[in-house]
Amino acid sequence: MSYNLLKGKKGIIFGALNENSIAWKVAERAVEEGATITLSNTPVAVRMGTVSELSKKLHCEVIPADATNVEDLENVFKRSMEILGGQVDFVLHSIGMSPNVRKHRTYDDLDYTMLNTTLDISALSFHKMIQSAKKLNAIADGGSIVALSYVAAQRTFFGYNDMADAKALLESIARSFGYIYGREHNVRINTISQSPTMTTAGSGVKGMDRLFDFADRMSPLGNASAAECADYCIVMFSDLTRKVTMQNLFHDGGFSNVGMSLRAMTTYEKGLEEFMDKDGKIIYG
Repeated sequence: MSYNLLKGKKGIIFGALNENSIAWKVAERAVEEGATITLSNTPVAVRMGTVSELSKKLHCEVIPADATNVEDLENVFKRSMEILGGQVDFVLHSIGMSPNVRKHRTYDDLDYTMLNTTLDISALSFHKMIQSAKKLNAIADGGSIVALSYVAAQRTFFGYNDMADAKALLESIARSFGYIYGREHNVRINTISQSPTMTTAGSGVKGMDRLFDFADRMSPLGNASAAECADYCIVMFSDLTRKVTMQNLFHDGGFSNVGMSLRAMTTYEKGLEEFMDKDGKIIYG
């Protein structure tokens, strides 16, 4: 159902890869709510993914860009303003990747070159994106910028590894830049801490299926889906949240405020034998 929450607004969605991605769902909902948009992802993702199908469906242009490259980001904002006919009103940053996670490196055995890549792609790209937009005056006064985060920025989660550091930095950037952009142009910047979601990126996290199940058992409302996250993003882009900025907003069915649920405790009591080595010690890495 459409409520015309974004009627007449223009936006850029970074990170839509396939129909499982949150950015994909956000793009669909944004257009459904009356917005006109452009899409952006890496050249490789554009070639290998199915984002071209989304662009045809939504009648919007895809602008390939490496989100760690300032020139590429500047081109996205310039081209978007040309295509959409002026400043944009909202931007979604849905970008994250860790080579250490993909290579199954444990947190106490990180490859630091790969850590730099994790931070650059998953967090510094957010700063570069906002800085590029601000210098180009690409976002209209009263605009909204949202990035997707995870509760591991505040709490330790098995298998999330150096992505937790990246999310902590991402949330800090939202606060620091949110103050400046808010004061100067009334642009609000927030992060949404989403439930574990079975996206292409999320599925690469060690034990993701179990983490997904654990969070679902812990949360009184259960895990929030990608489609539900898209709904939340739309509200954050709309004029209904004009005074919400510099916040990390939990969208996790209540998970972040639960210590232990009955369902999770019952599951825990089944034992940890499968995680033990031959000497009976639990393997935490």
